[in-house]
Amino acid sequence: MTVLQPPADRPRIQFVLFDLLTAVLDSWTLWNAVAGSAELGSQWRMAYLKLTYGCGRYVRYESLVAQAAASVGLDSGCASELERRWNELRAWPEAGAVLADLKQHYKLGVVTNCSVALGHLAATIPGVAFDVVVTSEEAGFYKPDPAPYLLALDRLGARPENTVFVAGSAYDLFGTAQVGLPTYWHNRIGLSAPDGAPAPFATRPTLDDLPADILRLM
Repeated sequence: MTVLQPPADRPRIQFVLFDLLTAVLDSWTLWNAVAGSAELGSQWRMAYLKLTYGCGRYVRYESLVAQAAASVGLDSGCASELERRWNELRAWPEAGAVLADLKQHYKLGVVTNCSVALGHLAATIPGVAFDVVVTSEEAGFYKPDPAPYLLALDRLGARPENTVFVAGSAYDLFGTAQVGLPTYWHNRIGLSAPDGAPAPFATRPTLDDLPADILRLM
């Protein structure tokens, strides 16, 4: 990738932060397998996303996953099964190559609505080392509260104006707008944005265009 120089009046992007479980990893496939069908898995996953993104202050992540399972009629044991099979998570097909490309030019980080143990394990799956991994458990709040994004910026020594966030869920757009983070929405499965969600600078069905879109943003 050839890095273009930004205009003199704009700061160059130096950092890229990622949502993990939706933007980088295909967590839908594992949820579906544990639930027993794509329909139930999707319902469970959407219920989980609503719970975590609507929670605010951190409560035990695994408890929210179990609560989401029960809310769609699944046995609460599905949450334990999901945790047991957590290392079966896989990155989206292009994610490894895109991350490796970006790693040559930017510092990379993760901001994930997850527990410390599961978040740090999931962050190893793409095979590219992140410079920082921030979980909602560490931050004390779930996204889209500003706390997790701000903690990641602080640990990287970054500022919103020289950082890009890559969202997997449009709920992230509410939090990144509060912090001032330009956001790329990797909308892999064609979800609708919630009412009132701020606009991303780009919405794509894959991560393939991310490096070029960052350059255009600069």
